[in-house]
Amino acid sequence: MRLLAARPLARVGLALHRLGVSADAVTLAGFALTLLAAFLIARGSLQGGGLLLLISLPLDALDGAVARAAQRDSRFGGVLDSTLDRYADAAMFAALVYYFASLGQREHLALALLALIGSYGVSYVRARAGEAGIELREGLFTRLERVLVLLLALLIPGLLLPGLWLLALGSNLTALQRLWLVYRQEP
Repeated sequence: MRLLAARPLARVGLALHRLGVSADAVTLAGFALTLLAAFLIARGSLQGGGLLLLISLPLDALDGAVARAAQRDSRFGGVLDSTLDRYADAAMFAALVYYFASLGQREHLALALLALIGSYGVSYVRARAGEAGIELREGLFTRLERVLVLLLALLIPGLLLPGLWLLALGSNLTALQRLWLVYRQEP
């Protein structure tokens, strides 16, 4: 998907740069839309939240295109983007936890928490591997797959619980998979 979107993103990124829009502003706009999506989900508007999440996704890729167009590889921008990705993940799952709590569905609430834990596990292992000098992008459920599954689960009635099961299992297994990949690189 990244290869297919690279050229259009580069064109839009260049246009935004020429308009004076910074990569950090694009990151913040995407995050704001995600927070609004989470609010809608918490209120029970799963499809409305899913649509806003869908609208926010191009911004998650566009910030890098704007930075490349500006020829500005900012370490802060990279850290800001990764940090807000974690907060966005937390907001989406927290919204689902709130939604299930309001319905008194504790089992579903626990499932959303397991998906959140797995999501953080995937990112944490990657970050710690990076600190150890190991570049780690492999995994069954990278952020792209997790977001796509969450999107489908929100947009298509009847897929919410199967999607959460897939996220809970897939993300936690991916964290373990990544941990195993790091272990295998030990001398």
